[in-house]
Parts: sequence; structure tokens; C-alpha cells
Amino acid sequence: MSPLNIKRLVVIVLSQILGFGLGYLIITVGFDLLPLISSIQTPQGVSIERYGIIYFLVTAVPLGIIVMIWLDKFMDTKILPD
Repeated sequence: MSPLNIKRLVVIVLSQILGFGLGYLIITVGFDLLPLISSIQTPQGVSIERYGIIYFLVTAVPLGIIVMIWLDKFMDTKILPD
């Protein structure tokens, strides 16, 4: 396996890990912060089980793809065409 392919694999795995972590923080912590920035009166703390596994995946995977775009640019893996 070439070093570029290993670098690409690291970017993909790392971006999905960061996407899942960011999604988890948005759902569990971000929903609790909604009363501070909106007109909602009570905290809306949500667990992943209550939010739904499928909805969590639909939230986390695109976040991971967004992270992958930035990692691709900064690590120069050329996953996306120029």
C-alpha cells in the first residue's frame, strides 16, 4: 500500500470519528444550550437513543464528510479533485 493511500485512509477514518464526536456533542450538549440562544424555555437534553440511531447517522456522517473536505485540503491527500 502506498503512503498516499495510507494517508487517505487515515483522513477518512479520522474525519468520520470527528464527525461522530461532533454530532454527539451537538445532540447532547447543543440541545441543552438552546434556551440560551432562542425562545425555548426549558432545556431539551436528548440522548442518542431518544434522538434515534438513524437520525444520528444522518447527522454525523455528513459532518464527517465536511471534516474530511478540510482534512483533505490541509493534509494534501487529493481525495477530491482540484
